[in-house]
Amino acid sequence: MREPAREEWWLVAGLGNPGPRYAGNRHNAGHMVAGALARRAGASLRRDARRRVLAGTGELAGHRVVIAEPIAFMNLSGGPVAALASFHKIPPGRVVIIHDELDLPFGAVRLKLGGGDNGHNGLRSVSAALGTREYNRVRIGIGRPPARTDPADYVLSDFTAAERKDLPFVIELAADAVEALLARGLVAAQNQIHPARAAGPA
Repeated sequence: MREPAREEWWLVAGLGNPGPRYAGNRHNAGHMVAGALARRAGASLRRDARRRVLAGTGELAGHRVVIAEPIAFMNLSGGPVAALASFHKIPPGRVVIIHDELDLPFGAVRLKLGGGDNGHNGLRSVSAALGTREYNRVRIGIGRPPARTDPADYVLSDFTAAERKDLPFVIELAADAVEALLARGLVAAQNQIHPARAAGPA
């Protein structure tokens, strides 16, 4: 039975591609963080074939949350996100999208509200489906590809062995960023998570 919609609910969605073939890819950083948040929230992510998501409900930072991993491919992420937001009556201002970011060094985590998609097909799809760019983003730095490497190939490759050693810390930091955003608001969360001298774009 559908739970009653409440104004304080949030939707937190981690972007990625479905299936084991893509599970360790840089492009799946959002899925990784959504899994960590589901564990923190005590949420069991279950397959919703109709909306093409794995989703569950729980509590983070004193708020009821829907945590989701779209299981459509990245460039079709917006449909599942918008369907969940509509079903639970959650406005875009209470949607948090977690995604990989080429223009941040590996391990950097940044928060922002709105902005462009910067070539990210998942963000482009979400913005189109929600009808606005004014939703929250938690950006996980994956760094730029080496010279002569196609960015499309780079994001669909796995993290290196050296990066995988630090990846659990990065995932937890991004999960902390989501909780800080819900608990304290965007500016306070940015002050908590961002370093005093940002290593990359805000």
